[in-house]
Amino acid sequence: MHPPPRFAVLLCLGMVAGCAVGPDYSKPSVELPEHFSAQTSKARQLAAENADLAAWWNAFNDPILSQLINRALEQNLDLAQANARIEQARGGLGAANAALLPSATVNGQAARARQSLETPLGQLLNSDPSYNRYGSAYEANLNAGWELDVFGGLRRGKEAAFADYQASQAGAIATRLAVVAQTADLYISIRGLQARLEIARHQVDTRQQLLTTIEHLYAKGLAAELQLNQTQGALNQAQATLPVLQAGLDSAMNALDVMLGKAPGTYSAQLTKLAPIPDVPGLAYMGSPADLLRRRPDLIAAERRLAASSARIGEAMSEYYPKLSVAALLGSATSVSSANLFSNGASQASAALGLRWRLFDFGRINAQIDLAKGQEAEALAAYRQSVLRACEDVESAVSARINREQQSTRLAQGESAYAKARATSFAAYEKGVVSLIEVLDADEHLLAASDGRAQAQTESARAAVATFKALGGGWQRDDSGARVASKAL
Repeated sequence: MHPPPRFAVLLCLGMVAGCAVGPDYSKPSVELPEHFSAQTSKARQLAAENADLAAWWNAFNDPILSQLINRALEQNLDLAQANARIEQARGGLGAANAALLPSATVNGQAARARQSLETPLGQLLNSDPSYNRYGSAYEANLNAGWELDVFGGLRRGKEAAFADYQASQAGAIATRLAVVAQTADLYISIRGLQARLEIARHQVDTRQQLLTTIEHLYAKGLAAELQLNQTQGALNQAQATLPVLQAGLDSAMNALDVMLGKAPGTYSAQLTKLAPIPDVPGLAYMGSPADLLRRRPDLIAAERRLAASSARIGEAMSEYYPKLSVAALLGSATSVSSANLFSNGASQASAALGLRWRLFDFGRINAQIDLAKGQEAEALAAYRQSVLRACEDVESAVSARINREQQSTRLAQGESAYAKARATSFAAYEKGVVSLIEVLDADEHLLAASDGRAQAQTESARAAVATFKALGGGWQRDDSGARVASKAL
């Protein structure tokens, strides 16, 4: 008995072992500090209530903000696109799964033909008196084929498709968090601009009252024309700030409407009524930089893209090896009558073993492998850079939050002091103790302090939003579901 051919032995061993060529993916390690530097600072808690990261926007205690975020999650078009990308990735995963399974098709045909008598063949056949120039043919077949994934190229393709699917899911969650954070940021900006507009309008009213007083004194000859002109110029200067702030407010309103998936102007009426800038909630637990790897969906998506690129190296390497396939046909064919199509005599069957081997195409295969390895190296660098930038986001947002809160506190104190100074200077001016310049100077300082306090308060709340976003707040990872999904491989 002859020993089995070497290739047959290799084939059997490959099928038994179920091996897959190419590197087996392992999650890369990233060097990170044990704690955020902001955790070692002596920053106090900014509020007594601590926010729940899963739904941090509710901790602002602003029903309108929560309502707008819920609308954004239902209507935002960026989120709709992200969900559509999930469906695309699910389709790719289904195709990769189907490639591992046998395929079968059913086909049939019925034909009726009439032979020409003017051709040599027709003239020859027509010489037989029993010849019938009409003919029929009937056929029905079941075709089946299966590519044997001996060296794991198709399995590596499935791994890549599954990782892409997971990346699309994580990407959709990242888009969701971005939509929530941008909606909250726009809302807080709107409230901040409204507060600044109110401060500017109050300042305009104050200077209008001062101008009325100066005009009254000027009419009695108790004030100089210079004082009248100075007061008029100060009023015009205060009035000039209103259009700029109003333009910024209109722009923020329009951006919020688009974020909610509606035409500009849809929700403007709902936000016309003045409301305070939301208070900043506290944050008791930040976690560690390592927690970001499982909590931030953009990092999860980057890691899954890296896993997909690793699997595609094996998919490319599998082209070094032969592709084996089996095919079979089972059916019936007859040219007599359709009634005889499924008779024993009309049955037909065939089986075939196919081989495809790019034996003289290794140059192109090498290029495809190099391309896949280059894409993996790029994905690895992108993943590590994403991790570092995530840590940077947290550190910068927390720093901005702490320092903006301190600035807001100091400016509030300064605003109170300048308000007293302004009242004192105006009373002194009425008694002729100080000049009008002191009153206008006090007005300028009060306006700057009030406007600065409103800006700092707004930026503090915006920095809180950025902190929650940087920490990956706004969703809860289902680790049990992730384990179940991994078993699907």
